[in-house]
Amino acid sequence: MNIHEYQAKQLLAKFGVAVPRGGVAYTPDEAAKVASELGGPVYVVKSQIHAGGRGAGRFQNDPNGKGGVRVVKTVDDVRENAAAMLGQVLVTKQTGEQGKEVKRLYVEEGADIKRELYLGMLVDRASSRITVMASTEGGMEIEEVAHDHPEKILKLAIDPVTGLQGFHGRRVAFALGLEGKQVGACVKFLTAMYKAFVDLDASIVEINPLVVTGAGDIIALDAKMNFDDNALFRHQDVEALRDEDEEDPAETEAAKHQL
Repeated sequence: MNIHEYQAKQLLAKFGVAVPRGGVAYTPDEAAKVASELGGPVYVVKSQIHAGGRGAGRFQNDPNGKGGVRVVKTVDDVRENAAAMLGQVLVTKQTGEQGKEVKRLYVEEGADIKRELYLGMLVDRASSRITVMASTEGGMEIEEVAHDHPEKILKLAIDPVTGLQGFHGRRVAFALGLEGKQVGACVKFLTAMYKAFVDLDASIVEINPLVVTGAGDIIALDAKMNFDDNALFRHQDVEALRDEDEEDPAETEAAKHQL
């Protein structure tokens, strides 16, 4: 099961993963209200669909216009862009030509981005272990990085008996070129992310990009989480986040019959 970015961030934040402040909106007025509460000076208005590449995507009604992730500076700009995005079909590399209708937005505080990195976790079926992946090539599709520059991806298989240890976090931090207080922040971030992964029976957690701010903080600028359908009976709060509008109708019907 997949969930939206804002839902993933809310879950991760409960475990101590650092994320920017933000709020979900279903109307332009709700988007403006969230922006007013955030207080600026920069806002990011993000389309919420189950697909990557939203920033580079384009809306069917305005193929030469702006993408599905927009940076603006005023509350009025938030309202105006929300009105232009809600109810429209966003086409990205992952949606196919049919695209997906944007029915909700996530309005988030802007970040002072110094570096963009990548951090992910997945279940390696071959080894039956959680694998941590890290790369300095944040903001790019990790599949492209793996194809073009596999040497730029660090992979660590975590022993399920001992779990994630401090030295794993430090190794990731050094591989990402972090230094000073950023090393400790990375260890804390990775530890919280791993606990969320294990406790929630996730199959994938992906932070892309993981950013280092001008102040040296490490935060999840984007987040993706997938879950093991067979374990959802243990996590009714997670299952409640399911958005059937984003799923294949045939798969939704099959899930209802436990197929």
